Amino acid sequence: MNRLRGTGGAVSGGTGSDGDPNAVATGTIAEEQPAESSERTDIGKSEPPESLHPAWSSFGVTLRRTAKGDYLLRRSEYTLTHRHGTHALGELAEAAPGLTGFHADLPTVDPEQVLYLDLETTGLGVGAGNIPFMIGLAFLQGDRFVVEQSLIRHPAEEYAMLHDLEERLRNYRYLATYNGKTFDWPLVQNRMIMNAIGRTIRQPRHLDFLHPSRSVWRNTLASCKLSYIEEERLGITRTEDVPGSLAPQLYFQFLADGNPAPLEGVFTHNELDLLSLACLSIRFGHLLKEDIFRRIPYPEETEELIRTGLWLEKMGKSGLTEELYGIAAEHHEPSPSSLMMLAARDKKAGNWERAVVLWQKVISRTNDSILPAGQEACIELSMYYEHRTKELELSLQHARTAFARHERMYGGHRRDAKRSAEMQNIRKRIQRIENKMIKLESGALPS
Repeated sequence: MNRLRGTGGAVSGGTGSDGDPNAVATGTIAEEQPAESSERTDIGKSEPPESLHPAWSSFGVTLRRTAKGDYLLRRSEYTLTHRHGTHALGELAEAAPGLTGFHADLPTVDPEQVLYLDLETTGLGVGAGNIPFMIGLAFLQGDRFVVEQSLIRHPAEEYAMLHDLEERLRNYRYLATYNGKTFDWPLVQNRMIMNAIGRTIRQPRHLDFLHPSRSVWRNTLASCKLSYIEEERLGITRTEDVPGSLAPQLYFQFLADGNPAPLEGVFTHNELDLLSLACLSIRFGHLLKEDIFRRIPYPEETEELIRTGLWLEKMGKSGLTEELYGIAAEHHEPSPSSLMMLAARDKKAGNWERAVVLWQKVISRTNDSILPAGQEACIELSMYYEHRTKELELSLQHARTAFARHERMYGGHRRDAKRSAEMQNIRKRIQRIENKMIKLESGALPS
C-alpha cells in the first residue's frame, strides 16, 4: 500500500462479509471473470482440482482459474444506499459528471466508465523489486458498487492476475486512484512489461485525487494521507484496521507459514481504501458541480475556504468562488497567511479594493506578533501607494513599518542570505521613495 494511504481502522459495522446489510455478496465471481476465451478448458483433465486452505473461504476468497494461470479472488457487492461516512455510494452517479472538469476535452464522465485502483505491494517505489501482491479494483455496475481484490500466493501467479487486469482496463476510460499517477499506475505498467503483457498498454485518463486534496487541504489538515482526509473531511471512522504499512509484513508471514488468516485484515484495509476513494471522488465531483455546500457545511478555516476557491478557479469553475472568498474575508478569526493568499489572488485579478482591505487587516492582526505576513502586507501596501495611487507619504510609512518589523523578527539573529537580501530591498525601497519625494518637492518630478 502506498504510504500516502496512511493508516486507520475498519468502518464501524464492518464491510463485505462482516455483517453490513448493504454488502450483499462476497467471493462469488470466481466463475464469472474474465471472458470465456481466457477460461481453462483442461481443468479436471490433466491435473487434480486444487484445494484451498479453509481459512480463505472464511473471508470470502476463492480460487480464480484461467488459461493464463491461477490466483485468488475476493468479490464484495454493495447496494447504492450503503453509506461510507458522509456519502452514500449512490451519489456517484450524480457526482460523476462533475469529474469531467479533470478532462474537459472528453465527454461527460460516465460513472460506469470509472475504475478505482488500489495496490498492496511488497515495498515502496516502482522498481523491479517491488511487486503488487494484491490488486484492489472497484467499479459501479448497474445497481451495485463492486469491489474485486486479487491476490497472488507466489510470483508465478502474477502473470494471470496482471493479464486479467489488462483485459479489464480496456473496458474503462478513467482510472481513479490516490497518488496512482505517480505510484500505482507506473508500477502496474512496469510489472506488465516485465511479464511481457503487451508492448503498448492502453493509457487510461487519470483521476488522481491526491493532487486536488493537497490543493484544498494543505496546511489545514495535519497530513494529506487518505486516512486523515477520510476521518477529518469524509466522516469515516475505522476501528481495528490493519495499518497499510504492515501489509507487506503480513504477506511475507503468509509466504513463510502458509496461514492465510492474517491476510483477512489486509483484504479489509484495501477494501476500505477503495470505498474511501469512491467517496472522495463523490466529494470532488460535487465540488466541481458547485453544489457541495448544499450537502455539507462550509469549511470553518479561512485557508480551506480560500484554497477551495483557488482550486475551483484553476479547474475553470467560478460560480462558487466569490462566495467562498467573501466568507473568508469576513471571517471572525482569519489566519494572516490565508488573507495574504486571497489578497495575492485579488491583486492578480485587479480587485485592488479588496486586496487593500485584506492587507490592512493582516497588518492589524499581526501588530503585536512577528509573523512574516505582517511585513509582506506592509510591502504590498507600500508598492500599491507608490505605483498605483502615487501617495508617497503612505508608501514611505508602510516601507518603514516593514523595515521595523523585519528588524523585530531577525534583528537579534544572524541573517542568512535570503534575509539580508530582504533587508537590503526594503532599504532600497525607502531610499527610492524618499528621493521621489525630494524631487517632487523641488519640482523635478511631475505631481
